[in-house]
Amino acid sequence: MSNVLDLFRLDGKVAVVTGASSGLGAGFAQALAEAGADIVLAARRADRLADVAKQVHDTGRRALTVPTDVADPEQCEALARSAVGEFGRVDILINNAGIGTAVPALKESPEEFRRVIDINLNGAYWAAQACARVMEPGSSIVNIASVLGLIKSYAPQAAYAASKAGLIGLTRDLAQQWTGRRGIRVNAIAPGYFASEMTSEIPQDQVMAFIQQTSPLGRVGLQRELDAAVVFLASPASSYITGITLAVDGGMSGH
Repeated sequence: MSNVLDLFRLDGKVAVVTGASSGLGAGFAQALAEAGADIVLAARRADRLADVAKQVHDTGRRALTVPTDVADPEQCEALARSAVGEFGRVDILINNAGIGTAVPALKESPEEFRRVIDINLNGAYWAAQACARVMEPGSSIVNIASVLGLIKSYAPQAAYAASKAGLIGLTRDLAQQWTGRRGIRVNAIAPGYFASEMTSEIPQDQVMAFIQQTSPLGRVGLQRELDAAVVFLASPASSYITGITLAVDGGMSGH
């Protein structure tokens, strides 16, 4: 019998990470590379992907950068083709691309609302579609949702909360469609508050007050704590898990 730690290895696997130019996505890319995967880095900000590619190379793994706006289905198809063209396969998709807003519902324009849905929800769907078409049985899709898809926010975030709740619903349905028929597991992670480019735009005193009221751990999460959950759901360690949303939120959703 193999060592239990071997179940978390991703040697010989190819992982596509969207929203990989900074923040959580860059961390996920490095963590998956440390576990043994070659990485396809996708993001709109192509100029920032080179730095993340270097981090992947420093782990001894290969990296491919593909400028991609996930809101465009054709660009998602091109992303999957590029991955197969370079590495011959796609085993893992981390659907991390997303934007956040905090606009009162009566002031939010249709364009603002649609943009959030188009990237956070529709974009995840297009990327999942494109990758699922080339994935083999045993592959894994991990959608990065949010605790705000499960609980109320302290801020006015209707578009963001709706997009993430929708992503959780999408996860359940794609798991139902693809796990039995295609052997592709589909799960989601619902992060709480982590230090990232997105959360840095929110007044930190408000964030900490909300966390201390709602989280038994009473602190912001660390990148490595989220990395571990991503590697778990991407790897054979979670081979009997599909269609679930794993909250990595310091206990917020169970409070």
